[in-house]
Amino acid sequence: MTDQVKTFGDTAKSLARNPLGIIALFIVMVYGFAAMVTAFAGAFTAAERLPLIYFLIIFPVLVLGVFAWLVSRHSGKLFAPSDFRNEENYVKMQMAVVASLTAASAKTETQADLHKIVEVARAASPALAPTKEDWRNHVLWVDDRPENNRYERQAFEAMGLRFTLALSTDEAFDRLERNRYAAIISDMGRREGPREGYVLLDRLRKEGNKTPLFFYASSNAPEHKRETREHGGQGCTNDGQELFEMVMSEVVGRQAA
Repeated sequence: MTDQVKTFGDTAKSLARNPLGIIALFIVMVYGFAAMVTAFAGAFTAAERLPLIYFLIIFPVLVLGVFAWLVSRHSGKLFAPSDFRNEENYVKMQMAVVASLTAASAKTETQADLHKIVEVARAASPALAPTKEDWRNHVLWVDDRPENNRYERQAFEAMGLRFTLALSTDEAFDRLERNRYAAIISDMGRREGPREGYVLLDRLRKEGNKTPLFFYASSNAPEHKRETREHGGQGCTNDGQELFEMVMSEVVGRQAA
């Protein structure tokens, strides 16, 4: 019994290092409650059993909901430093991501050490697993002013993504004829027109191309997010952090599929 308790304690300690492990511990707790209710049913009155029964029914549903939310919205936060080959690499990678997103939000070049931090992160273990299907880590970014998004790209590149740039809708379709991409990021207004992003998206969907597309434009309004979905897009934002989370969630999810 002592050995079993020690083994369980060691297992619990290792599981508690990341969110997925904590969810697993909660599931084990639910099974423990279920065993207790089954084994000692006669020791409880009907009034005492009722809260436990409700708990056993509702709690697994809540756990499933939390798990689905983490996977869809915060997939990059599901891992602990110990899940990487080198914990120092994890820290360096996170520093690069935070620095790049901070600079992207501020749109400033005052972060003198940003380039060095990102280069260190690129040499570290990437968050995305290597894949034989090269397109799964490859994103097409359509913007007639790509220099405005260099910090955002550095944040993604620190996580293992690579980019192909296109300056126009026609150039984007030329790229799409030659390569497959895990996702597309596009601005909205370009030299071709103030709603050129929708022109790109509508043409993609009309041709049967279902590559996930995210707009990184000047608006974060709910009506523009809704309009993006109506056109068949996956997201719309003007916030670098939100863009990062949406695209990484999509790419990681497609890798896992």
